[in-house]
Amino acid sequence: MSGALRLILGDQLTQTISSLDGADRACDTILIAEVMEEARYVPHHKKKIAFLFSAMRHFAEDLRGQGWRVRYVKLDDADNSGSFTGEVAREIADLKSDRIVVTEPGEYRVLAMMRDWQELFGIPVEIRNDTRFLCSTEQFSRWADGKKSLRMEYFYREMRRGHGVLMRGDGPEGGKWNFDAENRERLPVDVDLPQHPAFAADHITSEVLRLVEARFPHHPGSLLPFAMPVSRADALEVLDRFIGQRLPQFGAYQDAMKQGEPKLFHSMVSAVLNCGLLEPMEIIRRAEHAYHSGHAPLNAVEGFIRQILGWR
Repeated sequence: MSGALRLILGDQLTQTISSLDGADRACDTILIAEVMEEARYVPHHKKKIAFLFSAMRHFAEDLRGQGWRVRYVKLDDADNSGSFTGEVAREIADLKSDRIVVTEPGEYRVLAMMRDWQELFGIPVEIRNDTRFLCSTEQFSRWADGKKSLRMEYFYREMRRGHGVLMRGDGPEGGKWNFDAENRERLPVDVDLPQHPAFAADHITSEVLRLVEARFPHHPGSLLPFAMPVSRADALEVLDRFIGQRLPQFGAYQDAMKQGEPKLFHSMVSAVLNCGLLEPMEIIRRAEHAYHSGHAPLNAVEGFIRQILGWR
């Protein structure tokens, strides 16, 4: 069959990813592949590999449930070539795809690989901007051009203005851009620490854990206990629990530490944000709403938003 082959990478597990814009469910095919080249180019922690593979498999199931044509390649499939280029080649030969559509990857080495595909396969390759990032590389280059020094604080302010986040007219909400001075409190001895959500391994995750243990025995770290969020529903629960229970005290105690308590009042959204199960702006707007509704103080909300809108 003809149609576009739309490759989605393991950190692009977002249903609004730009590579799916304008896709035709009737004839286009989504390719998601677990490949050894990506799993081993550096010695990733076992739990990271398992998290991504499980999240990829859950994402593929969600797409199938919505009527998408999905080709999913597991690491231990007999014909797995071990690389993105090899898997794209196999699918093109089988499907007779007339073009390849991808969202720009987060790594230059993968981008260089994709730029070779048009000549290699003899069909058009469209590499689209990753619109999930709130500042494109071109926009950042324009902002940085001509500056003698690049300060993250000033970049953050520009992002606040551009996206209308925590603004009051032309100025910042509360009269200040940064409330860090209020975010350096010691953790009280008698503070009640919040419970973080833990997610039981379903049959998909259990299969992935067995695979990773067998295929990556010499990679660092331990797989167990494994209680990570691996689906969109899990990711939303993580966000809901943070906004509802921990955000109000996040600001005051974001720099605090306690022996044996690595999570404290932190959001723990990094993994699901980085793989795409949550989008930056949906997180930011949820936090902003918590301030405007009186649920969380400005110092907590501003400090949290700055980590995503400015630093990320």
